[in-house]
Amino acid sequence: MNFNALTPELIVAFEAIVGPAHVLTAQRVEADVYADYGRDHTEDLHYAPDVVLRPADAEEISQIMRLCHEHRIPVTPRGAGTGLSGGALPVHHGVLLSTERLNRILHIDERNLQATVEPGVVNEAFQNAVKEVGLFYPPDPASKGSCSLGGNLAHSSGGPKAVKYGTTRDYVLNLQVVLPTGDVIWTAANTLKNSTGYNLTQLLVGSEGTLGIITKVVFRLLPYPQHNILMLVPFRQEAQAAEAVSAVFRAGIIPSGMEFMEREAIAWSSDYLNIPLTLPEDIKAHLLIELDGQDLDQLYKEAEQVYGVLEHYDVDEILLADNATQKDELWKIRRNIGNSVRYNSVYKEEDTVVPRAELPTLLKGVKEIGSRYGFKSVCYGHAGDGNLHVNIIRGDLDDDMWNVGLRQPITEIFELCVKLGGTISGEHGIGLVQKGYIGIALPEANLALMRGIKTVFDPHGILNPGKIF
Repeated sequence: MNFNALTPELIVAFEAIVGPAHVLTAQRVEADVYADYGRDHTEDLHYAPDVVLRPADAEEISQIMRLCHEHRIPVTPRGAGTGLSGGALPVHHGVLLSTERLNRILHIDERNLQATVEPGVVNEAFQNAVKEVGLFYPPDPASKGSCSLGGNLAHSSGGPKAVKYGTTRDYVLNLQVVLPTGDVIWTAANTLKNSTGYNLTQLLVGSEGTLGIITKVVFRLLPYPQHNILMLVPFRQEAQAAEAVSAVFRAGIIPSGMEFMEREAIAWSSDYLNIPLTLPEDIKAHLLIELDGQDLDQLYKEAEQVYGVLEHYDVDEILLADNATQKDELWKIRRNIGNSVRYNSVYKEEDTVVPRAELPTLLKGVKEIGSRYGFKSVCYGHAGDGNLHVNIIRGDLDDDMWNVGLRQPITEIFELCVKLGGTISGEHGIGLVQKGYIGIALPEANLALMRGIKTVFDPHGILNPGKIF
């Protein structure tokens, strides 16, 4: 990829589009503020952009993209910077295009159960806004309090409720997108059914900012579930915790959350948050199981069925959360495992996913691979949809093993996922850090099609270059 350097003339042109206050360079802002635009939550990586632009709307983004397309300037779109695959890192420097000012909820359509929003809106803020009118937007990544909807769209993010309600892509009806050429399009219509041409909406969702910049999104919504039951189930064997997941579904129960946490994951998080939690010595893993719906009596019947399934496993006393505070604390522990791991150690996080019944085999394989190569892992994740987050802990691994040697065991973990019918990322995306492994999951014919699609959208390859493949 051959890109050109920014010129003073282009900086002046950008100032005319977005205003001087929204053209940031290393010379204009504090060093730590500027540095934050060159990193995300992926390991310890940093790539400094040449300039940060903060446009206010699609028209300003269109003008920026026309200039960058004409002058062959690389552009990296960025949401809140909470990604875990390096997808928002400006590896070729150039323009870092932040969507932080596109942060409005434009319309909540209660009659049609839809909402139109901009990509800079924080996930939890959107959830709370629709909840106020009795509606529900289910996708809830662990970072929902800080991640933006644009980033969620880029990776089709999931979260605990994906097991019952699906991921981000399942709630997108229509997108306004600025293409790398500067053209502005809508991808579909605001309808629940659409059989008109290729599905550009779903092509853009999950494309990790490589095909276009999303500037508006129309989501479908659901009625808000009025009741929920939450239970924390301690297991004496990790494998049994993983096996019980599929058993609950086979019994006809679809939880709204089914989360796996091995002992160290839940212990680190409760300590990190200073939330007391008793962990008997013989407990090796937990499942956090949530049921939700409109009929509380029906939920208690389903809970009894879950208890019946769990009787066949070696479990300790099940904690049934009996008030909102206890429920919030348990979810807070689950959602902060990633933060607690980051607090305790340098780590690499692999976002593995397999059919849920294969989860015990995956978990066993991860531990066996770690034992052979001499590394420790802390595992947790969305067990209900087979999505296991494998956190490889640096510990006393030397630089050579950490930077180079781990490539082989990570390859083996991904090969195991594919062998079990899974793939190498369930919700974090490929981005920068996983692109070297994508050939494990996708044959060359698939990759060639994807490269062709990229060229059609982005003939000069300027948008988020160096990602995916």
